[in-house]
Amino acid sequence: MKVSVTTLPLADLDVDLLLMPIAEDAAATVLPPLAGAIGEALSRAADDFTGAPGEAILFYPDAARARRAALLGMGPSAAVEAERLRTVSARGAELAAERKAATVALRVPATTLDAETAGQALVEGFVLASYRFLRYKTDEEGAYRGPERLVLHAADDEKAARRGADRGRIVAEATGTARDLVNTSPHEKTPTLLAKAVEKIGKKHGFEVSVWDKSVIEEEKMGGLLAVNRGSPEPPVFMELTWLPENAVNAKPVVLVGKGVVFDTGGLSLKETKDSMDFMKADMSGAAAVVGAMEALARLAVPLYVVGLIPATDNRPGENAYVPGDVLVMHSGKTVEVLNTDAEGRLILADALSYAKIYRPELVIDLATLTGAQVVALGTEVAAVMTNDQNGAADRLQAIEAAGQRSGDLVHPMPMHDHYGKLLESTVADIKNIGGKEAGSITAAKFLEHFVDYPWLHLDIAGPAFVHKEKPYRPAGGTGFGVRLLVKFLRDYAHPKKR
Repeated sequence: MKVSVTTLPLADLDVDLLLMPIAEDAAATVLPPLAGAIGEALSRAADDFTGAPGEAILFYPDAARARRAALLGMGPSAAVEAERLRTVSARGAELAAERKAATVALRVPATTLDAETAGQALVEGFVLASYRFLRYKTDEEGAYRGPERLVLHAADDEKAARRGADRGRIVAEATGTARDLVNTSPHEKTPTLLAKAVEKIGKKHGFEVSVWDKSVIEEEKMGGLLAVNRGSPEPPVFMELTWLPENAVNAKPVVLVGKGVVFDTGGLSLKETKDSMDFMKADMSGAAAVVGAMEALARLAVPLYVVGLIPATDNRPGENAYVPGDVLVMHSGKTVEVLNTDAEGRLILADALSYAKIYRPELVIDLATLTGAQVVALGTEVAAVMTNDQNGAADRLQAIEAAGQRSGDLVHPMPMHDHYGKLLESTVADIKNIGGKEAGSITAAKFLEHFVDYPWLHLDIAGPAFVHKEKPYRPAGGTGFGVRLLVKFLRDYAHPKKR
């Protein structure tokens, strides 16, 4: 979608649909001047307009070039922040889809937000809500694929609005990249095919991608990744993604680690199909988020040295599959007793987290659809975040929570008290790979904590990574959760005042 910014009079915008967000307590002062510019049709539409969130009143202007126009309710002015603008513009995108509009103009409303923040939020919401995944639709040739052009109408500070609009488009498109990877059929994203797709994305957007084959993984003694892969006819891969700009403010990288289980049957601890295995193509959502974030960082030229690590395999019950009772020797040398082969994500992440030590990283962030317990605890709107008690843990949690609030990818912290680690004690190995029914998300994080010796954040995104019913600007399927969160967090991290 092409996105531009203009200060032309609203009446001169030659578009299929003109969208005008209005706060409910501002309607009395905002609507009369707009009616003077657009025509009496707006005044008649205003009779039915309350300004409530989600409201959309469509009308046909009689004194403007736009073929259709709509008033969009924002709720009370005091409640209008970036997330409200995203949902309002997403409602406009729904209306554009209903009318199959090719060109859309979106008026930037007066709010307490600066023009850059408002521009980014409006464009983000609109582009994200316009996302379509039609790759496998055989009857969709020539079908409506969303607007071709979005024009942001800024009353003032055009340059700031343009900066925000450009960033919003890039971040939304990178989120779309992550969604595409998640939504792709499992047979087209085996570990090898996923690696090829990531190499293509890296080449297009300017970050480096190095792919290890199974022989290198064996040399590195990644016992967790190799064990999970044993039941599969497809070999594993391990990807290193690197964004190293000349003006990077850090000598030691921030490392992002994404779980890349391209399909999870549960292995010999086989999952039920309904509402479980039937959407396990999404078990590589953490990997997808890392790829999307790396794309956005490169396109935005964020001055930060960042490395992405993605261990990729599927988890199948093949004839050589690993079994409950196996004791694995991990990349770190630590031994793990396997009691459930469906607790595989933590095994491949553990090897990647152990390998990350060679970078002597400033910070490591992993993302994974790791536990069903996260969904039970926090649902599908909020991810769980945990950290180790090392070098500014409270500051890390505060920063990632703030990035979640501002980006719309919400996170909430969970405790990491020592007593949770006792649930992982094994009688035959250093630790076991499950901790029982209690505190499943926390014990999974405590497992991973055994493999880190640096500042670390763990994000369990099982709930928000893939949704079955559409939400504002999040269609059913892969959501790309984590891309916007990481970009916001890392842009703040790269700012000298934040460091």
